[in-house]
Amino acid sequence: MKVVKALLAGLLVLLIPTTAVADVLPVRFIITGSGFGHGVGLSQIGAEGLALEGKSATDILTYYFPGTQVTTAPITQSIRVNIAHQSTYQAITGTSLQLYKGDLTTTPIAVPQGATLKFSMVGKVISPTITLKGSPTVIVPSGALFSVKWDGVVKVAGISLKYGSVALRAVASKMEVTTTLALDTEYIYGISEMSSAWPTAAIQSQAIASRTYGLARIATIRKECDCNVYSTIYDQNFVGYSKESEPLIGALWKAAVDATAGMTVTYNNAPINVYFFSSSGGMTQRSEDVWGTAYPYLTNVADPYSLDLVLNPTYSHWQRVINQKDMSAAFGLPDVATIAIDARTPSNSVISLTATSSTGVKATLLVGVFKTKLKIPASWFQIN
Repeated sequence: MKVVKALLAGLLVLLIPTTAVADVLPVRFIITGSGFGHGVGLSQIGAEGLALEGKSATDILTYYFPGTQVTTAPITQSIRVNIAHQSTYQAITGTSLQLYKGDLTTTPIAVPQGATLKFSMVGKVISPTITLKGSPTVIVPSGALFSVKWDGVVKVAGISLKYGSVALRAVASKMEVTTTLALDTEYIYGISEMSSAWPTAAIQSQAIASRTYGLARIATIRKECDCNVYSTIYDQNFVGYSKESEPLIGALWKAAVDATAGMTVTYNNAPINVYFFSSSGGMTQRSEDVWGTAYPYLTNVADPYSLDLVLNPTYSHWQRVINQKDMSAAFGLPDVATIAIDARTPSNSVISLTATSSTGVKATLLVGVFKTKLKIPASWFQIN
């Protein structure tokens, strides 16, 4: 009997930890934080705050990019913007369309008024057709490159375009669709990274920053997209004519672009690597803490405006609730019992996190991966 009692006691000792862990395994994790975006460079909420205090666009930019200058010089270059990546079909609608087989130096192909141009990938070449209601479809000989110009406004890949031209090029059995625009004005007219209703100095600072971004990237054509930049937030959000044609406020953005023509942010007489974001946790990030490469002008700058509830009602303070299933999936663990923040940057943003399962297995994620997997707005947060 004594042996049996001893065995039972030992069994209870073994069972208690397992049961206790199961009882305390979190059902959910509450993440509270501030800010939206990577936090490097120009804080857009900060630009709004400084503009409301009477600061100029130059004041704003040299504050968030310490040691830089805002300079003015003629900008005559064009920029090639990818508006449809790895496409297999595109249609172009508009008035007075002009189609070229090749670049714009070739002889144009007649396109009737009101016709739609349709482009399909067939093997490794592009096959265009010209369609007009009530008329036979015209099949244009296929080729590797086609160009289109127009009068007025056209629609391509869901984007309305007023300026420039469009090229459709076959690249590795897919179609890359790009628009070529004057960098100084036409491209910036279509950038949608800040509300046009914000104070003039703020939107002017965004126009200058966006122009600088483009200027720093026009030297190289990326083969995979036949472009200098993408139209998405992978580079800058380009929406074409819809930005300047917004009711009531579109004209304000166009005026800000025109008022800052030729203006860029420079360091040692060269365009800087511009980065911008919505808002921070109270201080901007150093580039080396986020991407590993240091730039003297991408450093920690106080950003109290991002924590202003009036200026930044959505992201000055936010909360996300993550359930056990999603958290454990993010870390690749069967479950998550605890999470520890391993390290923080000088701006107090998270660098990495380590989760521990109920069986003691650990897994570590860099904050960028953690944010992407769980759709967390920024790196300034705590976990309860």
